[in-house]
Amino acid sequence: MTDTPLNPEEENAFYARPDNREPQGPPRRRKSRLSAMVPVRLPPELLEEVRQRAEADERSVSSWIRRAVEHELRHSA
Repeated sequence: MTDTPLNPEEENAFYARPDNREPQGPPRRRKSRLSAMVPVRLPPELLEEVRQRAEADERSVSSWIRRAVEHELRHSA
C-alpha cells in the first residue's frame, strides 16, 4: 500500500486483489479510546437522515454521530 491516502474507489480496487488482503506483521490489539455508552433517542425522521448520511460517508451510525459531535464542539462558541 502507498503512503498517500486512497479515496474509497482506490481502496476498493486495491483490496479487490486477493494478494492485498493478506495480513501484514503480527496481530496487535488496540486499546479502546472510547468510554461509556451514551444512549440517545432521535425522532425517526432524524435517525433516518443520520443513517443515510452515515452510509454515504461509509461510516457506522455511531462513528458518524461521534464525528458530528466533535465537529460541533470544535466549531461552537
